[in-house]
Amino acid sequence: MMRLFVCLAALALALPAQAQEVDSVIKKVQQTKTITIGHREASVPHSYLDNNQKPVGYSVDLCLKVVDAVKEELKVPDITVKWVPVNIQNRMALVSNGTVDIECGSTVNTLARQKQVDFTYITFIAADQMMVRKNSGIKEVEDLNGKVVAVPQASTSEKVVNDLIAAKKFDARVVQIRDHADALLSLESNRIDAYLTDNIILYGLVSKARNPADYMVTGRMLSYAPYGMMVPKNNPTFLTIANRTFARMFRSGEIEPLYTKWFNQVGFPLIDEMKAAFKIQAIPE
Repeated sequence: MMRLFVCLAALALALPAQAQEVDSVIKKVQQTKTITIGHREASVPHSYLDNNQKPVGYSVDLCLKVVDAVKEELKVPDITVKWVPVNIQNRMALVSNGTVDIECGSTVNTLARQKQVDFTYITFIAADQMMVRKNSGIKEVEDLNGKVVAVPQASTSEKVVNDLIAAKKFDARVVQIRDHADALLSLESNRIDAYLTDNIILYGLVSKARNPADYMVTGRMLSYAPYGMMVPKNNPTFLTIANRTFARMFRSGEIEPLYTKWFNQVGFPLIDEMKAAFKIQAIPE
């Protein structure tokens, strides 16, 4: 009986020690003094390369705030940021396998994706719409009958448009595009009639077109697409630091000028849904 008591006592003492162990991302940061950020190359204004090939954007700025918080939390002021370009096809795999510590792009948080990665608080809310040429005659998704519509590979947009085609019973050819920059080129060269994806991405593409006045974002909002930053699963310490950083920005109002800085340049205002999300997620200390 005494031996059993000693064993149980030892187990009880061991459990808290195991529970307090830091997650793999924090361990790696402590050992290497490096955080790896996954960024997009053409996801304006969230995450893209500027004229100097430097990652910039709304999501990039938010992630750099997280890096500052990690420095303060770990008391390691000389953390280096390693930048890794990601795309629609590989972004989730690179986060899931630990190559990327945090993905700072324009990724929609879905329950299916949460099986592979974890997401931070909502940082932006988008909806599927269409980018078309102004002279195309396309105003709504039903106008795609007999047309070619592109969607990003491995995105939520493909299901949205295919479900609508099935429900409305019209004939449109759906093609997959590797990345947003390819979609813009395809639209400018008349290889597709419309590009359907998150509206904020479309506003960014219009601003980057050779002749922005020739294009428009049109149609009703077809989905609810909440963005978050992806991090590898089972990293609660790192995820908490990120969420605490965002909550503080939401509470203080610091998020609004940052939002304005990036979204005003593409003509996308701070919508009521986003204001509500900031308020709801302003979690107290």
